[in-house]
Amino acid sequence: MPPSELLQDAVERSVVIRHEGRSGARLEHVRLADGTDYIVKRVTPASDLTLALTGGTVAREYLLWRSGALDRLPPGVDHAVVDGWVDGDTTVIVMEDLGDRVFTWKSHLSTDETDWVVARVAAMHRRYVGSPPDEVAPLDQVLTLFAPWRIRGLAEEGNELAGLACRGWEIFARTVPADVAGPVLVLLEDPTPLAAALGAGPVTLTHGDLATVNMARDGDSLVLLDWALATAAPGALDIAWLLAGCSSVLEPSREHVLGTYADLAGPAYDMRSMRLALLAGLLWLGWNKALDATEHPEPAKRRRERRDLAWWVHEARETLAEGLV
Repeated sequence: MPPSELLQDAVERSVVIRHEGRSGARLEHVRLADGTDYIVKRVTPASDLTLALTGGTVAREYLLWRSGALDRLPPGVDHAVVDGWVDGDTTVIVMEDLGDRVFTWKSHLSTDETDWVVARVAAMHRRYVGSPPDEVAPLDQVLTLFAPWRIRGLAEEGNELAGLACRGWEIFARTVPADVAGPVLVLLEDPTPLAAALGAGPVTLTHGDLATVNMARDGDSLVLLDWALATAAPGALDIAWLLAGCSSVLEPSREHVLGTYADLAGPAYDMRSMRLALLAGLLWLGWNKALDATEHPEPAKRRRERRDLAWWVHEARETLAEGLV
C-alpha cells in the first residue's frame, strides 16, 4: 500500500523523544500546512517489544483499524487512528494528536473520573461480548508477555524492560509464598489452563493494556490508545490490568472499582472470570510489584508496593483455592 497522501502536506516534523510508551515504537509529531497536528507511529517486529513477543509482522492496531473493528466502539469510547499503511516491514499508524488530553503515569484520577473510565470500558465490553474481532493478539501470548522464558533473550541483548522483568521474577520467586508463587510461575511456563478457563467466560474485545498512559479524555469520550495487545477475553482482564498497573493513581479502592465494573458490565461480566483475571494480574505484573516492593529507592513506595503485592497474593490464593484453574 503506498504511503498516504495525508502527510504530503507536512510542514513540520519532529521525533517525539520522551513519551510514556515502553514498547520501542518510534513516534513522530507532524504538523500540516493547515495547522493540523498528528502523531505518527512506526512499528517493526525488530523495534517493537509487543509485536515481537505476540507474533506477526503487521501491527495489530492497524489491522483492527483497517478491518473496521474499531468502528464498532460504542458512543463514549473512541480510538485515535486516522490513517495507516504498511511499508516493507514497517507499519505506519497516523493518529490524532491529543496533546495534554492524554493521561500519564502520574495522572491521578478521582473517584468520579475513575467511575467515568470504568463505565466506558464496560460499555465497550458489552458492545463486543460474544463477537470480538479476529485481528487480535493470542490470549496466551498476552498473558505471558513478561514470562521469564520469553524475555530472557531480550534481557541478554540489553533490553532494559526485559532485564527488569527478569530481575523482578527472581525476587517474586524468593519472596512470595510458595503456594502462590509456584502456581503463578507454572502458569507463566504454560498458560493453557488459564487461557482456557478465561475463554469459557463472556469473551469480548479487551484492550489488553488498559493503563492511564493509554487513555485520553476528549470531551465526554474516552479515547483508548495503543491497541497492540488487544485480545479476546472476558472484560475482567482489562479491569485487572488497570488495577495491577494503576491502582496507586486511582482514588477509589480496588474493591470500589471491581464493584462498579460488576454493576455496569452486564452480560460481559461474571464473578468466575473476574477471579481468574485477578490471578492473571500476577502473571502480568507480579515481577514489577515484587521488584518495587523490594528495591524501589523510595521507602514510602516500597511500603505501598508491599501492601499492594500482599493484596494480589491474597486474591490469587482465593482463586487457586476455588480450583478455577
